[in-house]
Amino acid sequence: MNHTADQANPGSAPKAPIAPVRRAYHRWVASETLEDYALRYTPQRFRRWSAGRVANMALGVSSFLVLEALGATLMLQFGVLNAAAAIVAAGVLIALVGWPISVAAARHGVDMDLLTRGAGFGYLGSTLTSLIYATFTFIFFALEAAVMAYALQLALGIPSSWGYLISALLVIPLVTHGVTLIGRFQRWTQPLWLTLMILPWLAVWLNDPGSMARWLHQEGAPQVPKTFDWHLFGAALTVALALVTQMGEQADYLRFMPQPQPGRRARWWLAVAVGGPGWVVPGVLKMLAGAWLAHLALEHGVSAAQAVDPNQMYLVAYGHMLPSGWAVAATALFVVVSQLKINVTNAYAGSLAWSNFFSRLTHHHPGRVVWVVFNTALAWLLMELNVFHALGAVLGLYAHVALAWLVAVVADLVVLKPLGWSPRAIEFRRAHLMDINPVGVGAMLGASLLGVAAHFGWLGSWAQAFSALVAMSAAFGLTLLLGAVTRGRYHLARRADAAVVATDKADAEGAPLQLRCVVCQGSYERPDMARCPAYGGWICSLCCTLDARCGDACKPHARLSTQLRAWLRRWLPRRLQPYVDAGLIHYLVALSVAALVLAALLGLLARQDAQRAVSDPVALAWVTEVYRKVYVVLLTLGAVLIWWLVLTQRARQVAQQETHRYTRLLLREIEAHRRTDAQLQRAREAAEAARRSAERANDAKTRYLYAISHELRTPLGAIMLYVQALQRDASLSARQAHALAMIQRGGQHVLSLIEGTLDLARIEAGRVTLDVRPTDLRALVQDMVAWLTPQAQAKGLRVALEGPTRWPSAVRCDGSRLRQVLLNLLGNAVRYTETGHITLRMAYVCDVATVEVIDTGPGISAAELERVFEPFARGAAGSQHAGSGLGLTIARMLTQLMGGELRVHSELGQGTTFVLRLYLPEVAALASDHPPAALPAPVSAGAPPAPVAALRLWPPEVRERLLQCVRLGYPRGVQRVLDDATGLPAAEQLRQAAQALDLKTLERWLTEACDATPCAAT
Repeated sequence: MNHTADQANPGSAPKAPIAPVRRAYHRWVASETLEDYALRYTPQRFRRWSAGRVANMALGVSSFLVLEALGATLMLQFGVLNAAAAIVAAGVLIALVGWPISVAAARHGVDMDLLTRGAGFGYLGSTLTSLIYATFTFIFFALEAAVMAYALQLALGIPSSWGYLISALLVIPLVTHGVTLIGRFQRWTQPLWLTLMILPWLAVWLNDPGSMARWLHQEGAPQVPKTFDWHLFGAALTVALALVTQMGEQADYLRFMPQPQPGRRARWWLAVAVGGPGWVVPGVLKMLAGAWLAHLALEHGVSAAQAVDPNQMYLVAYGHMLPSGWAVAATALFVVVSQLKINVTNAYAGSLAWSNFFSRLTHHHPGRVVWVVFNTALAWLLMELNVFHALGAVLGLYAHVALAWLVAVVADLVVLKPLGWSPRAIEFRRAHLMDINPVGVGAMLGASLLGVAAHFGWLGSWAQAFSALVAMSAAFGLTLLLGAVTRGRYHLARRADAAVVATDKADAEGAPLQLRCVVCQGSYERPDMARCPAYGGWICSLCCTLDARCGDACKPHARLSTQLRAWLRRWLPRRLQPYVDAGLIHYLVALSVAALVLAALLGLLARQDAQRAVSDPVALAWVTEVYRKVYVVLLTLGAVLIWWLVLTQRARQVAQQETHRYTRLLLREIEAHRRTDAQLQRAREAAEAARRSAERANDAKTRYLYAISHELRTPLGAIMLYVQALQRDASLSARQAHALAMIQRGGQHVLSLIEGTLDLARIEAGRVTLDVRPTDLRALVQDMVAWLTPQAQAKGLRVALEGPTRWPSAVRCDGSRLRQVLLNLLGNAVRYTETGHITLRMAYVCDVATVEVIDTGPGISAAELERVFEPFARGAAGSQHAGSGLGLTIARMLTQLMGGELRVHSELGQGTTFVLRLYLPEVAALASDHPPAALPAPVSAGAPPAPVAALRLWPPEVRERLLQCVRLGYPRGVQRVLDDATGLPAAEQLRQAAQALDLKTLERWLTEACDATPCAAT
């Protein structure tokens, strides 16, 4: 993709693979005792409680005293008949809404937020409902804690501000350990709470039987409406239906309900009914009791403003059975127990809601415990604002949004899923959901706007009276309409692949399948896992939620930005579509949303202030003008801020796109290198195979050469011996002597060829090892020159040695191999030079020895120079002289074995120069008690050498082999026999002497030794 395309559609380009980096959660998140699988599917292995215990825990939420306060408020505002009818109707509607929600939560193990995701709202669409839900939890937390603070003030005289703080702080330690501790607390306090609640009811019923009749006839409350009115009934119903959000808290508990077992399904359904919509039964009774007790408080002289306070209600009721002091104590105890039972639920549900809300917006989750404190702090701030007295106004407005949300969820569960317009399973994972599902989000927003419009009277008086029913009907109808239009296209972002289907099948056939998350390395059940193409493995729902690097690689078409861009392109005129990618449309949309939200908030505040100043037109005009100016100022600042955010987001997208583009280029280059490396590896393997094959062939060749050389040398040795015997015959003619000489030279040539070939094969096979020891370099070189001099002088050649100014005392090297190399070089120089001189020039600098062997021979042509070191290669001059053509080859291979180099410079008619360079490190001088063996120069005949006496001690067969090799003119054979004779007297001396002495002297020594001690066959 080119740069222009990237700029035109940021975020649409494929993302580069991501290197998995293990995410380590701190102990608040890693401990499921604290975390309670927030943001996750509740696994079956964690649902270890019985169905009855979970139902009892969920039913404990009916203890909240706002029910009594709400019933009293409705009675005072709308009359007993209207309030009672509204309470009963609201209870029925809440139960109808709550039943499918409870069943889905218990069956699928999901909380209210996860349920909303999979019931038509999408991954980010449910973020708004999480905010609505969280708002409900801390509002009701504040209301309940305010009641408790008033009880502490009544009983102990604690100021209300301190009472607010105490009421909030007492809840935190009860909620941090989740349902494990909450379940125990609810079970332990349930009998005490029921006793403290029912006893004052019975006391009033028994001590004042006529109080119920007076309440029904509204005696003693002259300002309360006494007749049934549909408008008042509708208004009361709207306020009462605000309690529908309580079903979210029931779902948060019911997700721990175990799976139904065969034969016990009836008990499971009963537990779901009791723990789900079952709270409505005691809830309705408590609201009616609150209206009744508030009427009783009015009869006892309590003001209408205080009569709605549950503390005053139960204080009057306990006064029918206990003295004043004990009545206060019993009231305070009952209020404290009731408020703690409900506020642990409010705090717990709020922590889940805030976790879901912020984790999707910030991709960060500090832990549910943190959000417990956060939710409690918000409730404490609201208590300080004294929201208790504005209960009716707050709940009346809130009810419309809550009803629109939950009814849209119910419509998806009971209609769209059975019709196949929504997936039957509750899909909550980010990897499989569209960011925005227009079915649920659209239905909720549309129904909320209609409900709020009706609430403010914009749709008529009847709609205003029944605005809650307007919101419910609109939510249900819009959900069905949008579901029929979309037919499930926006419910799922992708289908499960083959691997997922296979694991689902395995999960259904046996125990829950455990999969390991590629990011956090934790093991979770299959419903909580999803395949992630960015990380190349399974990822748990929490890691998927918190990941900010993948860029939704598994569903690029389902991202919010992509969805908005597609919708804008569909509905905007063609001439405005270029502004979509430029960010202008995004800015206008964001600014419009901000303007509406700001207008709604300031409008509510202005409405409250306007009601207080309705009797003063001047004050009313001033309030209106102030709010208008505040709105303009805030909208201007918001416009600047939103434009800055849009531009920043745009710059970030471009930078991210550039990063992805260069990353893809880098990855392509890495892939090319990988392919090249693979090819090199294959070539290397092929070369290695060829090398092994060549080594095997070389080994086979060496074995063959050893075998064939043995077969050739045996008869050849016999021939050479017979030739020598015939040459001793003095009666031979000149022609016969010449023929025998030709045979002898040919045999010697063949022996030299065989030995050279064997040496070459041994070197190539790696069977030649170096015997490195201190060596006198000066003596070695001088001995080589002394050995060369007689042969050169016989041809009329002059030999010169040019040594260094300072000879090393000793060097570390293999002296025998160095002698062999110098022997080949000097021998070639003598052999091919007819006139002139031979010079051996020696230099030794920095432990590097440079030896030049210079002759004045015929030289070598350029064509021949290229193959002078090849085996059996002989130039034009070599055809006139005997030789195998292997000497230089062996010399160079030995030089390389010793770590040096051998080069040649030559021109035709100008002679030849061989340059030998070796690293010969200098060592200390040789010890005086082990002097190097002296290599004497050639001596004249008749001087008996010292080794003769030692040779007489040798076994005859060894002397025979050595003598045979000497008579055959076979130097290498001589050296090999002497090497095998290691340990015999003077063997080392003779081995070194054989390299410097001609074979005739050695033959004379052996002959004298054999004469004294006859050989096996002379």
